[in-house]
Amino acid sequence: MSEFAPICIYLVISPLVSLIPLGVPFPFASNSSTYPEKLSAYECGSDPSGDARSRFDIRFYPVPILFIIPDPEVTFSFPWAVPPNKIDLFGSWSMMAFLLILTIGSLYEWKRGASDQE
Repeated sequence: MSEFAPICIYLVISPLVSLIPLGVPFPFASNSSTYPEKLSAYECGSDPSGDARSRFDIRFYPVPILFIIPDPEVTFSFPWAVPPNKIDLFGSWSMMAFLLILTIGSLYEWKRGASDQE
């Protein structure tokens, strides 16, 4: 059980680190609405125009997809967070193959100009 202690500590501390900042403002929040302008839909002073559910141009979709790529890389890198003498040769080469596939995909997207802004 002692070998899993750092993982258990991580699983306890990480939700606390993310949830405590969400709960801290509530005791200091005011329920009274002294400014009716604050309750309006927009604070910029102009009325909304158009439908909020309009279609986006297809050129906007590659940007979020580019930000999704590092997520599995970080997730699958967690097994490497062990001492180097605990990883056998198969584990090292499988991780290198995974990183190579991600690198090839990133280079392909870079070559195609997916992250270029117009």
